Amino acid sequence: MAWLTDVDWKDLLVPHTALLEIFLRGSLVYLCLYILLRLVLRRQRGGVGVTDLLVIVLIADAAQNAMAGQYTSLPDGLLLVAVIIGWAAFLDWLGYRFPLVQRFLSPPPLTLYSKGKLNRRAMRSENITFEEIMQEVRLQGMTSLEEVELVALEGDGQMSIILKDQRARRQGKDLA
Repeated sequence: MAWLTDVDWKDLLVPHTALLEIFLRGSLVYLCLYILLRLVLRRQRGGVGVTDLLVIVLIADAAQNAMAGQYTSLPDGLLLVAVIIGWAAFLDWLGYRFPLVQRFLSPPPLTLYSKGKLNRRAMRSENITFEEIMQEVRLQGMTSLEEVELVALEGDGQMSIILKDQRARRQGKDLA
């Protein structure tokens, strides 16, 4: 039972920082990072969104501090994790309830190619090369842009491609 007396229970369980300060710090860091990432990044690798990545990184850091006992008590770290998750959930709820907020949280699609022309300005602003567009076209089973009606960079960072024959089929269904 000596192992129970070796633990500094007060240090482990009593917050070292005012709970309101933890809440404010967590909120400000999360919101500032979210806004910066939202304004700077559109393209993402894989299927992980900016919000998901931000939450994972911040939770890992907050939990690490609480687990290692180097910086804060367990309640300090747990409250910070709860604040981060709470803001992520609250922003999702706001976006669902208010279309204006959703437009900020999830940017509209950006046209990269349409009607036979590349949108070089949009490509440059997102650092997308012609080869990257062609890679997406090839992934759809096409060999050239002549078969493509539209290429757009969606708000989640994925490219969507509308093929010319898809448009014709869709119009044919509308007429039938």
